[in-house]
Amino acid sequence: MSLRPYQQDAFDAAKAFLTKCFDPCVIEAATGAGKSHIIASLAEWIHLEKKGNVLCLAPSKELVEQNREKYLLTGKPASIFSASAGSKCMRHPVIFGSPVSVLNNITKFKKIMLVVIDEAHGVTPTIRAIVDGLRESNPYLRVIGLTATPYRMGTGYIYAIDQSGNPVPEDQAKNPYFKRLVYRITARSLIEQGYLTPPLTEGHDGYSTESLVLNSTGKFDSKSIEVAFEGHGRKTAGIVAEIVDMSSGRMGVMIFAATLKHAEEVLASLPSSISAMVTGDTPKTERESILRRFKARAIKYLVNVQVLTTGFDASHVDVIAILRATESVGLLQQIIGRGLRLDNGKNDCLVLDYAENIERHCPDGDVFNPIIKVTVSNKESATTIAKCPDCTTFNEFACRPNPDGFKVGKDGYFYDLADNKLEIPSHFGRRCLGQTIVAGSYSRCDYRWTGKECPDCGAENDIAARYCSNCKCEIVDPNEKLIFEYKKLKKDPSARSTDKLLGWHVEPWVSGRGNKTVCITYTSEYRTFKVWYMPTQRKLWDNLCEKVYGRRVATMDEFIDNIREGLMPKTITVKKESSGFFKVYAHGEQEDALPPTPDDLRQQRLSG
Repeated sequence: MSLRPYQQDAFDAAKAFLTKCFDPCVIEAATGAGKSHIIASLAEWIHLEKKGNVLCLAPSKELVEQNREKYLLTGKPASIFSASAGSKCMRHPVIFGSPVSVLNNITKFKKIMLVVIDEAHGVTPTIRAIVDGLRESNPYLRVIGLTATPYRMGTGYIYAIDQSGNPVPEDQAKNPYFKRLVYRITARSLIEQGYLTPPLTEGHDGYSTESLVLNSTGKFDSKSIEVAFEGHGRKTAGIVAEIVDMSSGRMGVMIFAATLKHAEEVLASLPSSISAMVTGDTPKTERESILRRFKARAIKYLVNVQVLTTGFDASHVDVIAILRATESVGLLQQIIGRGLRLDNGKNDCLVLDYAENIERHCPDGDVFNPIIKVTVSNKESATTIAKCPDCTTFNEFACRPNPDGFKVGKDGYFYDLADNKLEIPSHFGRRCLGQTIVAGSYSRCDYRWTGKECPDCGAENDIAARYCSNCKCEIVDPNEKLIFEYKKLKKDPSARSTDKLLGWHVEPWVSGRGNKTVCITYTSEYRTFKVWYMPTQRKLWDNLCEKVYGRRVATMDEFIDNIREGLMPKTITVKKESSGFFKVYAHGEQEDALPPTPDDLRQQRLSG
């Protein structure tokens, strides 16, 4: 079995590490990179050269079978040990299995020298228990993981040391399972090499996700998901109509819905003869039939709910429509990856985001440059007890800063030195957590320390609510809404914008054609990007020289040699092009200002 150059490099890097070290390591290989081929090569190496047995774990039946199929291309046999795949065979030295089936029979696994973990970002307690069990009989067990997304929601990167040998900062990796990232091949690199299809990302007016809240596990609360995505008949129909229109002439469309009810609403607006839906409750035979027809292109529109995000490959898919919000940057990457495989007649993959996911996880608009960070826990923060004035329930909330030394009342408010109530909560709690029985069922207390009144019906609502819980009218403060829309526009790299410069770095550069250029790395309030300049670009070059030196500079060497602190332009006018590069229009123009708010206009009228 022949490997692509980058697959061979990944194999060589893993082999070198595993030969000298027994710590778990990981390979980052973008969706579509062919991880199963790398897995097959590693398994073949351990079996033939080291005379050891190999256990390859994958989270689903489809991936177990797919990885085994690639290994069989080596000409060597392999077993499957997975109840969901209908086989518990251990005849051959290379075994492909599912975690639960293996753990339930862990004593049967002897002489395992290498454990390969596919989708390694999902290392579970079950997988840890398997590795620990195998290490009891073989302390020199090797462990390697492969994943397209080497990070987890809340805990950041899954490795402690990056490919260059540098430790990952603590705010980006919390208790990582893998010691070292031994190789990295990104989707952007594979696109440049012609191994993947480039995505065309577009954010569209869709569902408002401002009201989504996280539960105790760090995931979006199911009730807030229902409110955000279900029951918006006209909006959903309009979104689906736009998807159908933009998919004209394309081959396969995968639509990711938020809930089962939402998926049904989406399906109802699609052409019935060429559309279908799969969920976690879809019977196995029906699901297999739908997926088979989709791959055969008898179905064009495939709606799914919380399935098909990993381990499902239909290379003809050239439209990804995201009609759900995800708190997981890894899941977003996996969803987009469903459309990046090559196929005949496929030039790109259109990614339509109707739930602000790209803005949430990739603020610069680059889907291959997500923000990875560790979620900071508030468990160790100081707390206070607040007694509800209505139901007398005692609530424990995180303390609000108190630099002025106000007294803290038992009712959860600050008091001044004269014992006057300040109507400022002494904590960050919003609503009482007390429960009372009303008409035979529990009902939550309505008392709020922090809230806002609906301008139409006067009902009290959560401070972050966008719509009134009583009359459903919009209650967002118009000033806040204007500021939010302004900041949203400024974060859109594809919109032309004049921003204040915070810093820049000027250095000489040589282009791919051998031409001398000046490379400037700009840092504004909203993004960091690179731009290359040459004196032959007269208009832009002259503008840059004028704002820096007050005159035209003839050569790049002269420009660089005379750079001094304080010569940086105050602003830059820029826009990100469809090519992915930033185009500079000017330097030193007036910085974009926030448009006047309704309060500003009202004050102007009063003063005029």
